[in-house]
Amino acid sequence: MTTESISTWADHWLTKPLFTLAGTEVTLLSIFTLLLIIVLSLLTSFLVQRVLQRALHKKFESKQGTLAAMLRLVHYMILFVGLGIALQTIGINMSALFAAGAVFAIAIGFAMQNVTQNFVSGIILLVERSIKPGDILEVDGTIIKVIEMGIRTTVGRTLLEEDIIIPNAILSQSTVKNLTFKDDFYWIGTKVGVTYDSDMQKVIEVLTRIIQDLPWRVQNKEPSVHMTEFGSSSVDFAVWVALPTPWRRRYFISELNKAIWFAFKEEGITIAFPQVDVHFDPPVNDAFQNLRSFADIRKETMR
Repeated sequence: MTTESISTWADHWLTKPLFTLAGTEVTLLSIFTLLLIIVLSLLTSFLVQRVLQRALHKKFESKQGTLAAMLRLVHYMILFVGLGIALQTIGINMSALFAAGAVFAIAIGFAMQNVTQNFVSGIILLVERSIKPGDILEVDGTIIKVIEMGIRTTVGRTLLEEDIIIPNAILSQSTVKNLTFKDDFYWIGTKVGVTYDSDMQKVIEVLTRIIQDLPWRVQNKEPSVHMTEFGSSSVDFAVWVALPTPWRRRYFISELNKAIWFAFKEEGITIAFPQVDVHFDPPVNDAFQNLRSFADIRKETMR
């Protein structure tokens, strides 16, 4: 087989129409061109993200989540533009394609409304940047740290080191607590009750000393002690301390409680617990006395 015949054979198969899409004949050559442009778009996206990351690293050094969200948006924009160029390059009229597939798109939209909803929600989250990788959230009562934000779902990690996948629609349409939205510090509090015969001034002084001496608290956020309630069995106090991060709040609450317990033991302050005094009316008390006398007489008789 000569070189000319091989070339003719290759041209024949590369340009042979495979099917028609939106009035445009699709060939192997057009498919190869489409794939090449998509690969070039991915490569361009990778290079642009690397350049932006190096250029903006210092500017966003304390906001790595914001930088990651911005880079993800750039990635999707380059892919979208690349796909549009690829389709136009192989001769597919985008407007005709959209018109031809309108009915089909509506049917798919109804069938995949949850996927579409999460997709749109992901774009909104990436644009608004109200939630970013590294943020600590409270979702349905569960504390999670955002690890990665995708266009459809967000990956988070719980305090028990479990990875949880959250649809973006939940984050954009539900009430979500972002514990690190503007500040990294987080307030924790604990309550303790003391007996009514305690020296309240001493209790306040001991609690104040405890929270002031905590090595892990945020130093520029002044802790506080409050006498909150006169309970049925105790006088209740509450203390509040600022943490450098909410992620380890269970550990810090435990350390705070232990510090209060050992300090109260050392100072002789009694932590109250519920107690009930029972008083009998005179007739009931007399009945008990008679019952006790009857028991004593019975013991004497049995001897």
